[in-house]
Amino acid sequence: MRADNPGPFTLSGTNTWIVGSDPAWLVDPGPDLYDHAMAVIAEVEQRGGLGGIALTHDHSDHSGAVPTVRQRFPHAPLAAARGDVDRLLRDGSRFGPLEVVSTPGHAPDHIAFIVGSAGLTGDAVLGQGSVFIAPDPGALTRYLEALRELRRRDLDVLLPGHGPLVDEPAAKLDEYVAHRLDRERRLVEGLEAGARTVPEMLDAAWADVPEPLRPAATVTLAAHLDKLQAEGRLPDGVQRPGPEARTASEPRNASLPRRPTEPRGTPGER
Repeated sequence: MRADNPGPFTLSGTNTWIVGSDPAWLVDPGPDLYDHAMAVIAEVEQRGGLGGIALTHDHSDHSGAVPTVRQRFPHAPLAAARGDVDRLLRDGSRFGPLEVVSTPGHAPDHIAFIVGSAGLTGDAVLGQGSVFIAPDPGALTRYLEALRELRRRDLDVLLPGHGPLVDEPAAKLDEYVAHRLDRERRLVEGLEAGARTVPEMLDAAWADVPEPLRPAATVTLAAHLDKLQAEGRLPDGVQRPGPEARTASEPRNASLPRRPTEPRGTPGER
């Protein structure tokens, strides 16, 4: 189900996925839009109720509808990789039918879910275009590792957080890895040619990015520079993006409610 929140970062809107029935499991309820939340609730009711709510990450366009959904289903546990939730998830955890694969990069708490041969990828892999990588220690390296792990899963379809479903997962994942390495190659070539300021590095590696997306490119530039520095490949005198780029990895939704009496975790969680 697609929310009516189109934009340069959300594409045609945020995708909410409902898995199974009797009960159904909800992945990324979407933004705080009343009509979308009501449509999601109606579909879940048709499927026999809600087993739980899982977040790929806590950005508000994916988690904003949580309070509204939980008003209708107060006993459904909320699960995510960080925050004051009922179930804290990590790589290898299981939540109902969902298997967790850690996919940090777009956000430090980002995870994907595997159900059968389908991968629900949130903002780790989109149906079209690429994602920004939030600067966090090891973010870009771990993101590339996560893409390769999804590739090893030999999935039949990817169900992304934005854009159409991906019916050729292997090709899309290969494309994502190649795209990120190509950005790195362009950046290194720019540095070797003398680029040192943020605008110069953006011109070297992100010249094709339209102006409205330039801030997102700056965030990803910060992650690329972190990777080069960790690998000992960053020259002296390179200007680093300002603190606004660093805030991209911070939690985006502080309003995720949790019932204090709900136990964290179950014996099935790994």
